[in-house]
Amino acid sequence: MTERMAALADAAIHVVATKGMRGLTHRAVDAQAGVPTGSTSAYFRTRKALVEGVVQRLADLDNAEVEEVGTTAPLDPDRLAEGIAHVLDQWMTTGRERTLARYACLLEATHHPELRGILAHGERPRAQAKAMLAAAGAEDPERQGRELVAFVDGLLFDRLVGAGALGAPTPGTPESRAELAQAVRAALRGVLGPRP
Repeated sequence: MTERMAALADAAIHVVATKGMRGLTHRAVDAQAGVPTGSTSAYFRTRKALVEGVVQRLADLDNAEVEEVGTTAPLDPDRLAEGIAHVLDQWMTTGRERTLARYACLLEATHHPELRGILAHGERPRAQAKAMLAAAGAEDPERQGRELVAFVDGLLFDRLVGAGALGAPTPGTPESRAELAQAVRAALRGVLGPRP
């Protein structure tokens, strides 16, 4: 993705996060990006292309942050839980708009079969989880990796827009990160079983 396309995709992410998918138009992105009318459509010809551009940008940004957590062996569950908690906390604070836009795009794909390809961007975190769990000696890293990612996705959703947001510590605080790390630690124990 070129620098210009990335800037337009960033503007589109803001539009989706603040106005929902119905608010995502080429004109709205032009206005948000502060570019002349028609600029967005020159790079993303159709609405489908615009949604795909948003999803690609989300995936690129998310993958860069997830890479920082690392998947090196031997697995240190405490360090990994803290790394995942840090990323989740970022996605609820500085990355909140991206997280809301990601959810909106996923919901859009359930109503528009032509957009189902955007779900493929979820394969990378599953592959990372599989590799990490395989290095840790998991019995079935493929299945257990899917389970771990599903848990982490659910935890994020619950804390950001679900009932968990009502009583959880404020995102961005040490208490928030500690609570998230404890939940991820428990999930890792559940997936990996007792550790020697």
